[in-house]
Amino acid sequence: MSESDLKKTIQQLHSLSESNLSNASSLLSRAKISLLKLHALVPDTNTSHQHLALAREVLEIGAFVSIRQRDPESFTRYFQQLQPFYSLPHERWGSHDKHGNQSKITGLYLLLLLSQGDYAAFHTVIEGLEMAFGGRKRLDEDAFIQYPMRLEQALMEGSYDRVWGETKGERVPSPEFAVFSEVLVNTIRSEIASCSERAYPSLPISNAKNLLFLDSEGAVIQFAQSRGWVAKEGRIYFPAQQEELAQGEKDILSTSDKVIENTLEYARKLETIV
Repeated sequence: MSESDLKKTIQQLHSLSESNLSNASSLLSRAKISLLKLHALVPDTNTSHQHLALAREVLEIGAFVSIRQRDPESFTRYFQQLQPFYSLPHERWGSHDKHGNQSKITGLYLLLLLSQGDYAAFHTVIEGLEMAFGGRKRLDEDAFIQYPMRLEQALMEGSYDRVWGETKGERVPSPEFAVFSEVLVNTIRSEIASCSERAYPSLPISNAKNLLFLDSEGAVIQFAQSRGWVAKEGRIYFPAQQEELAQGEKDILSTSDKVIENTLEYARKLETIV
């Protein structure tokens, strides 16, 4: 495949709609084979400015397609493949923009790390960005990087309502971020659900709706069923708590039986002595 054929493939990738994303894998494979033949899939000292830009564009498209397909593993692979390009000095790019979609893709990766609860990796990436950008100021001015940083701060403070607010409407910096934001909210919802199971025997459905950041009581019932909870008479009952209470009552009855039995045995021994 020639360079012109590669450019046609890239145009096809850009024109993909949600309804034909199934074609993306074959187009991306074709583009990467072409880049291999041009010795551009992994940059080296001989890779031309033009081929560097084409290779980065293909990998960035692959990253965005992975998000649209809700495939975090594939997105992570593309993020890792892009790092050698993002670390190249300005002079390697000639007249081409050095950064491309680096901020957006890095911000998305940070958001993915938050949704996975990998705070150590999150801070490692932030530290690397501070070194690359010469300090914190550039990060504070970058909307794509600031978004996951604000979310991380809210999570550390336990301000789940702030996280919920950040994932809604205009505060989300681009549509791609909505996908991983949804994953993050689901992760938080599961954590709150697990804590609620341990803390309460039951909750009113109206309270659970607010606690779990769900839009309707119907959504609460659906979520409850997915967790094996029981919804009846306007409340959510947590089976694990009910089982613990029942077991506690059994333990009390068992202990009482033993006390009674020991008391009777003691009385019989007294009668024998007398």
